[in-house]
Amino acid sequence: MPHDHDNHLDPMEARVRALETILTQKGLIDPEAVDAIVETYASQVGPQNGAAVVARAWSDAEFAEWLARDATAAVASMGFAGRQGEHLQAVFNTPHQHNAVVCTLCSCYPWTLLGLPPVWYKSPAYRARMVSHPRAVLAEFGTILPETTRIRVWDSTAELRYLVVPMRPEGSEGLAPEALAALVTRESMIGTGLPKVPA
Repeated sequence: MPHDHDNHLDPMEARVRALETILTQKGLIDPEAVDAIVETYASQVGPQNGAAVVARAWSDAEFAEWLARDATAAVASMGFAGRQGEHLQAVFNTPHQHNAVVCTLCSCYPWTLLGLPPVWYKSPAYRARMVSHPRAVLAEFGTILPETTRIRVWDSTAELRYLVVPMRPEGSEGLAPEALAALVTRESMIGTGLPKVPA
């Protein structure tokens, strides 16, 4: 029987909560271990890692070339490797092409670089509509692109996951790596958003 305070959960969250309750009651999982894993991906392994990679690519042309050629090795050189980060490809946004990522079959996602996937990334609506109507979906995220900018959608799989390297924002010249990384958002590394503009 669900608790009253669970009534506000969306259907996906409610299913996850119910499954966790059943697995816990059967002694198959330890809720504290699950919480520890979630905390690790929320605060230690997450978007800050991907942001550091993007910031380095913005400020180090040699690293950017390496990232474009062999993202797995370039990212590993910064100490970011592991779960769902074994096979990576970096795709670079330009004034002529904007890249976005979707996983049409499930929710393959580079956890090592981006942390836990957002709920919307796993939703059937996002997975279907990003392929068929990417410009409209991006607009719903508040990302309005010029009509002259081509949108390319990359389908992430168990064998290959993608990291979008957004264009460096104007006014960020001369910023330290930490300040550059603070401009990079998780959404900009999926392609549904843009980096922040320097204050």
